Amino acid sequence: MAGTLFLCATPIGNLEDMTYRVVRVLNEVDLIAAEDTRNSIKLLNHFDIHTPMTSYHEYNKIDKGHALVDKLLAGQNIALITDAGMPGISDPGEELVRMAYEAGITVTVLPGACACVTALTLSGLPTRRFAFEAFLPMDKKERKAAIEAVRTELRTVVMYEAPHRLVRTLTELCEALGGERQIRVLRELTKKHESRFAGTLSEAVAFYTEHEPKGECVLVLEGRPEEELIREQAESWQELTIEEHVARYEATGVDRKEAMKLVAKERGISKRDVYQELLK
Repeated sequence: MAGTLFLCATPIGNLEDMTYRVVRVLNEVDLIAAEDTRNSIKLLNHFDIHTPMTSYHEYNKIDKGHALVDKLLAGQNIALITDAGMPGISDPGEELVRMAYEAGITVTVLPGACACVTALTLSGLPTRRFAFEAFLPMDKKERKAAIEAVRTELRTVVMYEAPHRLVRTLTELCEALGGERQIRVLRELTKKHESRFAGTLSEAVAFYTEHEPKGECVLVLEGRPEEELIREQAESWQELTIEEHVARYEATGVDRKEAMKLVAKERGISKRDVYQELLK
């Protein structure tokens, strides 16, 4: 019988966040696939785990992924860990999971720490709906497109950033989104010097320009205010047909009856005229 692939969450800072279940499984599996074996050996030594390790990272994920799948098909149980947090979240683990499923291998998750969710819940911003952007692309064209997507996103947005790039990223977001958008910068999560900055984008740029950031950062950005989107869309209605005008309001969550009322008011026509046009 084929083995099982275990996706094991590891601490994002505080070693006390390691779960009993993860410690047990890491001791019981035949092999541990780690993003950086030099980093992970410190974790294994701390918990007195002596299971063999192999590297699995962004630069060998295809060839090593096939090799790991072969071992799983041969009956070995393998645990996948990342440097910190949940495998598969902003790391190559997703590729191994896909390969495993295609080969008919059982995959299971041992939940635990995840910087994205930890920062979101600590932010104080809306959590019901959110988007995860991980790290913004480095390529200029891709980065511009990603920032534009963030600019129009109505949900709370979570991003990762390295400390030496934080001011640059905050400045670009401030220029694209405007300085009044609320942001939270969470640093050193779960560690002794954990910190939370709360303020506007312009305030964040000023603060971190003066205070050099240290430690990995998670940015939690307020979603675009719906009234701002509605206002922007309303200002460009002249280029739309009545049907398109109504549909644009509906896309913001307004029901059809209210959308027809708003369209009629903006165009200076009656709701009946709007209704008749929609019937066509």
